[in-house]
Amino acid sequence: MPTGDPPRPDKREKRNPALSKIVERNIRTIIQLRLKASREQSFEDRIAGAVTSLSGSLVFVCLHLAWFFVWILLNSGRFRVHPFDPFPYGLLAMVVSLEAVLLSTLVLITQKRLSDQVERQANLDLHIGLLAEHELTRVLRMLHAIQEKLGIETPAADELADLEMETKPEDVLAEIARLHRSAIRDELRAANSR
Repeated sequence: MPTGDPPRPDKREKRNPALSKIVERNIRTIIQLRLKASREQSFEDRIAGAVTSLSGSLVFVCLHLAWFFVWILLNSGRFRVHPFDPFPYGLLAMVVSLEAVLLSTLVLITQKRLSDQVERQANLDLHIGLLAEHELTRVLRMLHAIQEKLGIETPAADELADLEMETKPEDVLAEIARLHRSAIRDELRAANSR
């Protein structure tokens, strides 16, 4: 299937009558994009993801508890095994420390990959939002022109004029930053005046 074509439903799959064809197409597109991203992962990312997934499970905790229990029992001297790591279990502590270093590194690798995915998704969401806002602004302008041509009066002309204004992301971000700084200053003043 070419990458530009939307995924086609499998003929064996039944359509969900509760969803429109567009929604089903979008769901299939999202699934295809996720599968493609999964296939394009490097070998290192797959390993890091698998280890992170396992280490974040209850099975991992249970295996470690069993391992520690057996290690301590074997090194207690109660069985006919010469203790290879007597109390305070320095070798066990070193192995667990090395494991912690490796696991935390693998978790960081996985977190970076997930962060990159979230950033790509946020960029896509921003692009779609800006495109939708631009399209809605144009529709409002056309609707306003139609109303004027037909002589239909609008009681909230100021509000309509505001909605017809082009929204520039850099202006919105600057205003958010300004209001955020202002709120922090007000909070600091209130804290200092107590």
